Amino acid sequence: MDQVKIGKFIADCRKKQNLTQLQLAERLNITDRAVSKWENGRSMPDISLIPELCGILHVTINDLFSGEVIDMDHYNEQLEKNLLDVAKMKEEADRRLLRLEWVMCISAIICMLGMCMVAAYLPMKDWLRVVLIIVGFVPFLLVLPYAIKIEQTAGYYVCAKCGHRYVPTFHSVLWSMHAGRTRYMKCPHCHQKSWQKKVLTKD
Repeated sequence: MDQVKIGKFIADCRKKQNLTQLQLAERLNITDRAVSKWENGRSMPDISLIPELCGILHVTINDLFSGEVIDMDHYNEQLEKNLLDVAKMKEEADRRLLRLEWVMCISAIICMLGMCMVAAYLPMKDWLRVVLIIVGFVPFLLVLPYAIKIEQTAGYYVCAKCGHRYVPTFHSVLWSMHAGRTRYMKCPHCHQKSWQKKVLTKD
């Protein structure tokens, strides 16, 4: 997927619709800086914005990912290529999110343990020890819901019984037993409980 070509295509289509970068950004509820990055080939639109962006620019999603209006004779061929590219983009984005989850959790745990060790070993008043311990737990408690959300939405879980790959609910991930990225959950397809592994691809 050629980001520079796509960026130029977005810019050309925007100008054809007589829109400035700011006007397009306002219609998408983003900043004009984000639009500028797209058009300069430095980043791609978020997947959630693409249907609305295509509607504003009067192009198909296939056209957008191709960086040009596709001839109907080659439409299906280009569509298949673009779908593969989008799947790769999602896989890479999920991989980055899962790495971020580890960084967030490890940082929060280090902060919590550091504060607890300071409170335990340095001489200070009791009330100050309590404050330090509470302060140490705050980052962990703040990070936890974000980490669980990443765990839920990034990639898929594979049912050990039927092989079905799916994105579980936040509630399922929150309350399931787990060992690393493997969780004991009920499959929505076969309705059996099993230890289900995290994977990045749908197939």
